[in-house]
Amino acid sequence: MPDHPSPAAAAARDYAALFNPPFVLDPALAALVVVDMQYASASRHHGLGALLAARGLQASGSHRFDRIENIVVPTIQRLLAAFRKRRLPVIFLTVGSELPDYSDLLPGMRRFAEAIGNRAGAQEHRILDELAPRPGEAIINKTTMSAFHSSGFERLVQALGRTQLCFTGVSTNSCVEGTARDAADRGFQCVIIEDGCGAAAQELHDATCRNFARLLGRVATAREVLGELRLDPAA
Repeated sequence: MPDHPSPAAAAARDYAALFNPPFVLDPALAALVVVDMQYASASRHHGLGALLAARGLQASGSHRFDRIENIVVPTIQRLLAAFRKRRLPVIFLTVGSELPDYSDLLPGMRRFAEAIGNRAGAQEHRILDELAPRPGEAIINKTTMSAFHSSGFERLVQALGRTQLCFTGVSTNSCVEGTARDAADRGFQCVIIEDGCGAAAQELHDATCRNFARLLGRVATAREVLGELRLDPAA
């Protein structure tokens, strides 16, 4: 099996590295963003997972759910513990309809949400119990892939005085990337935490990480992020 370079290493060998300004994470500026870790599409037994099982298509979701269960959830748990210990902001994003008939979603997202029952008040819309927000932590719902187009996410991070956003969640190549891209376009310094994100296929995840590291921001592991922020990785 070939030894593939990390997204950061690959980006460093690219001419784009000349133009992507480096930055160092600062605890006074950073916030952790957990994207769409809901039963709708992050659970093998609910929402998308249940739909695939009902149609005999479990194998098509095996990579997604294996990565979420074995890598993404434990990584986010470790990050949550460390950020909470130092009382750094944690923001949870969700995606789904806020109306019973799903009419607040555009056609592409509406079809998916209807198929898996992702609307406010339903089990599928809830964040996984293993990552449950604590009282006082922000939970912001969006009806588009990017939180900047359909929620108060930008106003919240501005009010918190946070200019560095550390992204985790699913899917790397859709809602994580969409929100992180828009954040970068608005001048936020962004890090996609590689082992804190997952997608339907490894190649989709890898391509997103490599592209993001070229000109948009940084890609790093949870250990690297915690070390840079001087947070205890064993919190």
